[in-house]
Amino acid sequence: MNKLQDWPEPIVRVQSLSDSGIPIIPERYVKPILQRPSVNSTASNDVNIPVIDLARLYGDDHALRATILDQISIACREWGFFQVINHGVSPQLMDRAREVWRQFFHSPMEVKQAYANTPKTYEGYGSRLGVEKGAILDWSDYYFLHYLPLPLKDYNKWPAITADCRAVLDEYGKQLVELCGKLMKVLSINLGLGEEQLQNAFGGENIGACLRVNFYPKCPQPDLTLGLSSHSDPGGMTLLLPDSHVPGLQVRKDGNWITVKPVPHAFIVNIGDQIQVLSNATCKSVEHRVMVNSSEERLSLAFFYNPRSDIPIEPLKELVAPDRPPLYPAMTFDEYRLFIRMRGPCGKSQVESLKSPR
Repeated sequence: MNKLQDWPEPIVRVQSLSDSGIPIIPERYVKPILQRPSVNSTASNDVNIPVIDLARLYGDDHALRATILDQISIACREWGFFQVINHGVSPQLMDRAREVWRQFFHSPMEVKQAYANTPKTYEGYGSRLGVEKGAILDWSDYYFLHYLPLPLKDYNKWPAITADCRAVLDEYGKQLVELCGKLMKVLSINLGLGEEQLQNAFGGENIGACLRVNFYPKCPQPDLTLGLSSHSDPGGMTLLLPDSHVPGLQVRKDGNWITVKPVPHAFIVNIGDQIQVLSNATCKSVEHRVMVNSSEERLSLAFFYNPRSDIPIEPLKELVAPDRPPLYPAMTFDEYRLFIRMRGPCGKSQVESLKSPR
């Protein structure tokens, strides 16, 4: 179970397949009919995940602050997803971080291959999630790196394709850790807890933070595959910086797939499985997936804010009652992450399979 030393098959870079001009995608990327992007999919202009302005969250207007808290509470309970604007992260930094990564994925293959990853840590340049031999694959490549805890942070594993590359990525991580900390206080208050309680359940300041940059090349048959299969995020909270021009993220809502329409310089926030467990399912981690298209590539930056990896995560005692027993057993994030990495993206089945018998 823990011998994740190498991939079960030779790795094929999806970007290389796309650049080769093939008219038909290999069978390894063709999804079963019910998992294809046209099924229960909607791109209605009238539906989008909530957009929440954080500008007055820490001001003196208590009524306005209460309104923002309520908006986030409703989004966490009903959607599991929302966008935040006026969040305090520099728009110029967001743009530069996205550009640095686009430059990386358009570097020569030998440059990228120097950072090739293994399933032992996933850190570096990769093209598959999960180690099941013969699995149906997603139409994407990615790069994964660690920010926290500091012993895992290794600049030598970060790309250095421009003079400012590592400095940009470092500052980006620092600003997103700060934003996540602010949002954790909001979630904690909305659960009826002290503002530091959710953060303390994560391990206080000793938490995990990492980045996965997703690159979705043009696809000749986008109706047959997905850039990223349906899944809920295994960690605590995700801040996604989407592509500024190309939509692709879909969120499952009431049995339908809603295409998210990103707001310029907003972050898309979504609740992960660990917060669902800690909140005893008051906050929901929600299935989402990514579509690809035939005319444009797409790039996104997913920043994961996670509990310390070796402490048990279970429903907080304040959120458990005789009429609301704990829904999940205790499990460390390390144990849960290994469980996920063995199987790859599997809808909501990962966290649901952990529910205690009733």
